[in-house]
Amino acid sequence: MLELTCSQAWTPLHESRIGDWRLRWADGFTARANSALAIGDPGKPLPDALRTVCDFAHDHAIPPVVQVIQNTSLEDAIATRGWVHYVEHRPAHEVRVLTGPLSHGTSAGAVILDEPTSGWWEMTAGGADPAEAPRHVLGTGKVGFGVVEIDGVTAGAVRGAVVGEWLHIARLEVRPEFRRRGLARGLMNAVGAWGAAQGATGMLLQVAVANSGALKLYESLGCTEHHRYRYWAPAPGACEDRPS
Repeated sequence: MLELTCSQAWTPLHESRIGDWRLRWADGFTARANSALAIGDPGKPLPDALRTVCDFAHDHAIPPVVQVIQNTSLEDAIATRGWVHYVEHRPAHEVRVLTGPLSHGTSAGAVILDEPTSGWWEMTAGGADPAEAPRHVLGTGKVGFGVVEIDGVTAGAVRGAVVGEWLHIARLEVRPEFRRRGLARGLMNAVGAWGAAQGATGMLLQVAVANSGALKLYESLGCTEHHRYRYWAPAPGACEDRPS
């Protein structure tokens, strides 16, 4: 399942298991790293599994959230237990997972570094000196840190992480004043070449359904939809904290 590959490219600070399900915590940095990846058999009845998700979330001071492949029997079963779409994470509560060939062509000045720069952190994590959680999530694994510099300014950034045969792409950003210059495509070409050198044969992306601009770019690079997932959270009263 490609979601397991994506999960390996986005490592939380702490992960626990209930059966095949993965309970993840990264101090609130991104829903992907702070939710239960509900794939496979949790090894216990669904009500008990969801109770365990709630307990894990309460113990780690994050909202209880489950990431579920869209339009599956598990989604229907979770809905019957009083869980609802996690729209608080709008507009990224519904996500398309894309696959495609490695991008190639001109890099438009983009380079892939072994270590992130302060400009890369600023563009991908919101600050030049991020906290432990974003440093861990974005920096763990076989990672390439893509940047393009213009007049001493980090104009664009991207993250590529190789897991097996896949190059997982994330955090593609271009500063507004540098857009429409082909920098995003150049960054994709540069990270694609880097991924190929690391042994990857295809790329993998998780993109919010509402992110039409990014989807247009990725589709122009030959990406197609593999599946979608959504985040689910308990409705009020469906996941009360247990008294200590």
